[in-house]
Amino acid sequence: MNILLTGGAGYIGSHTARAVALAGDTPVVFDNLSAGHRHNVKWGPLVEGELADAELVKKTLTRHSIEGVIHFAAHAYVGESVENPRKYFTNNSVTALTLLHAMLDVGVKTIVFSSTCATYGEPTQVPITEDHPQSPVNPYGESKRFVERVLDWYGRAYGLQWVALRYFNAAGAEPEAGLCEEHDPETHLIPLVIQAALGIRPSIDIYGTDYPTPDGTAIRDYIHVSDLASAHLLALGHLGSGSESGAFNLGTGVGSSVREVIEEVRRCSGRGFQVREAPRRPGDPPVLVADAARAHRVLGWTPRHSDLPEIVKTAWDSLNQRRPSDPR
Repeated sequence: MNILLTGGAGYIGSHTARAVALAGDTPVVFDNLSAGHRHNVKWGPLVEGELADAELVKKTLTRHSIEGVIHFAAHAYVGESVENPRKYFTNNSVTALTLLHAMLDVGVKTIVFSSTCATYGEPTQVPITEDHPQSPVNPYGESKRFVERVLDWYGRAYGLQWVALRYFNAAGAEPEAGLCEEHDPETHLIPLVIQAALGIRPSIDIYGTDYPTPDGTAIRDYIHVSDLASAHLLALGHLGSGSESGAFNLGTGVGSSVREVIEEVRRCSGRGFQVREAPRRPGDPPVLVADAARAHRVLGWTPRHSDLPEIVKTAWDSLNQRRPSDPR
């Protein structure tokens, strides 16, 4: 199969492109390289362009005989989405419609959508199941929830087959493949702590030490990016077998606190670094942990690399290999 990966030059997209290739299929990456990286495209062709260009999208789908789409391309900074919702609804929602319409126009009717636990908003129960009310508290989550609604309606009206994968906290890397987490700016906890250990940043801040958790810091469900990648392949297989469309959580069901992450980076790196305590950030829930039983039961998905030590070790190895001075 030839699979189109929008945003396939980014962090999760590039890891999934590798998984697609290892499965014997061809990943065709469609990316404008605004956040992705050309050096991440190693396992198939790159189409450089804007997803808003409907004619280019249709031409790509037909020229490469695409049989399924994995849609990663999106802006993903929660704080920025609050400050500039226009940017998020335009890029995450409107361009998703452009993609879906192009697919329908040329007869491609299978899509796996990169969604998020941000569609749930403030959790009323933990662990969070797919039946939890979806009440996003920021435009990022709202933009993803909008696309999920569109997928449902387009499935009913046009026979579109879809799976929405609601990620919790993607982390880790595949250092042997030359892949790592490299966002600009970086906002994810694990690479930020590693940067402090490497001396790239002077310290790491803990936002909130008075949460109702065992050590007072927020708890999150970290899932290795390779486990996320495998879920996309299973989702394509699920749809290819004619099974029902639907949404699935991707997480481990086990949470790690901010302090636990910091201590694991200290242990892995063997380095000390400054830790500062700061007030809570508005909108940060105390605990976000997934119930991913549905993905296990329906897709046959089991995370195999997502214990915290392995996540941190792979992230450390990949970021330690690629310093800011790297000419790439």
